[in-house]
Amino acid sequence: MRRLLLVGLFLVGLIWALMSYPGLANRGEYQSIVLDFREDLTDAQIESELSTIAQQYGVIPRPNSIFSKTDHVYILDGNSQLLKTLRQSDLKDYTESIDANYIYQAFAVPNDPGYVKQWNLKSISVETAWDQTKGIGVTVAVIDTGVSQVPDLKKTKFVAGYDFVNDKKDASDDNGHGTHVAGTIAQSTNNNYGVAGIAYEASLMPLKVLSASGGGTIVDIAEAIRFAADKGADVINMSLGGGGDTAILREAIDYAHSKGVVIVAAAGNANTNAASYPARYPTVIAVSATDSSGLKAPYSNFGAGVDISAPGGSKVNGDAGGILQETIDPESGSAFASFQGTSMAAPHVAGVAALIKSVGVKDPDAVAEILKRSAHAIPDDTLNHFGAGLLNAGEAVKLAQRENLDVKDFLRWLRDNGYFNLKFWFDGGVVALLPKIAMVLGSYLLAWFLRGYLPLASLSLGSGLVLGSSGLFFLRGFYIFDLPQFPFRVLGSSIAELGGAIQGSALLNPIFASVLIPFCLVAFLLGHAQWKWFAIGSTLGVASCLAVSAAIDPGMAWLGTGMAARIFLVINTLLCLGLGYLAAKAAHSGTRTEVL
Repeated sequence: MRRLLLVGLFLVGLIWALMSYPGLANRGEYQSIVLDFREDLTDAQIESELSTIAQQYGVIPRPNSIFSKTDHVYILDGNSQLLKTLRQSDLKDYTESIDANYIYQAFAVPNDPGYVKQWNLKSISVETAWDQTKGIGVTVAVIDTGVSQVPDLKKTKFVAGYDFVNDKKDASDDNGHGTHVAGTIAQSTNNNYGVAGIAYEASLMPLKVLSASGGGTIVDIAEAIRFAADKGADVINMSLGGGGDTAILREAIDYAHSKGVVIVAAAGNANTNAASYPARYPTVIAVSATDSSGLKAPYSNFGAGVDISAPGGSKVNGDAGGILQETIDPESGSAFASFQGTSMAAPHVAGVAALIKSVGVKDPDAVAEILKRSAHAIPDDTLNHFGAGLLNAGEAVKLAQRENLDVKDFLRWLRDNGYFNLKFWFDGGVVALLPKIAMVLGSYLLAWFLRGYLPLASLSLGSGLVLGSSGLFFLRGFYIFDLPQFPFRVLGSSIAELGGAIQGSALLNPIFASVLIPFCLVAFLLGHAQWKWFAIGSTLGVASCLAVSAAIDPGMAWLGTGMAARIFLVINTLLCLGLGYLAAKAAHSGTRTEVL
């Protein structure tokens, strides 16, 4: 029992250390708490609760904006301890939700201006779409840092927006991000100046929720979403995101969707295998980014929740690979700048959604389906880098104009991108099917070679062989709509892969992908009647996993993917084999002694 306790403490310590690693994604930051009071409460009841909060906790709740009292939404300064206390108090009986007011960030970093060709518009076949529509009659809400009417937006139509950061009607941009995003959607076109936009006859509704630094809170974002829905927006673009699911934001998105609004959001720039919030919500179209070659952009999130991909640019080789639009400039007032990010990819989809809406498709789910069915599917996209595929504006508008949906096309979409395709349910779980099978078979082959020392029919041994070699790999990439994917990723990993899985990395962690964990298991469990077989099985399983990884994909954290990583894996494979042999021999001798 003492050995089991020590093993448990050792593993918990390792997991805690890895979980504390600063690079882990989707840990939301916040400095305030949002209270969403029930709709059936009177103003007097709410005021009474607000007074009670101020007296008990020494903080004064306040409306977030001029719209907050109508929506019964208030914010107050506070940390995680106060949030926990409020959720456990009687206040929960008077509120629909008590959430952290997460701070979301814009998903792009502005750079120096430069003029290059708009390869991005050609790559989505926008010229074909322009033959049919240019987005007239559609309003696109840009929920961002605001939008300033730079020269190449002078001929673009605007409708009244709002600045939720400073609580005023003028939603001008003081960052540059929002104006750039708006340009992709509806830059003035055919005006003998600057560059083009996708739906340049559509109207823009600027809604400022991000400050000059690029950060903003979810309560501002939620209010902006409701504002857009109530003021007649047809499409919402959110090139922003961060960690944290909250009821107030989820309800705002559901509200806008129920009013027929198409909602598009950037998947995120962390290169992790899940879209960020709010893109992660089921009724939001999550957009990953591609470079000028049509490949996944190196920064783009992928996997769980990604619906479609669009040009986001990659400036690895300079400005030519970025997305060019006009934005604000502190010196000259405006400039043409090349940006990169999923922030730049999302407005491509929002612009095409506006084109689809303009030809008569009103239902947001139908628009989303058309976008996905018309996308250029990417074969063998086992990690779901591209969702349904690459955005195709021309095909999307053609499909939207059909009076009757083609049954053959629909069935093809179901097969390639819909419910009948494993990628709908898995983002990375089946990517290594054959190597995983090889790992399992390899572990059993090693056990068979040592059959003179091992009880091959033992459940304990078999469990160790599986968990050491492949793990429950079919769970590794599994996700269920909006549930966190982290538990599936960890449960679906072998012992050798566990370190990378906890850190959200596809690379093997040298601490776990080595003889270290098997050695600890053998050292602590060899004297146990049944668990010793689990320890030996795990050792042989890890040996098989490391051997296959060395041959096929020797990617290691800190060691890279080259010869150094391969040598490390081979050495530890041999050490595991030696350890497994010695442990099996010792366990067999101990068993014989007990029998005698």
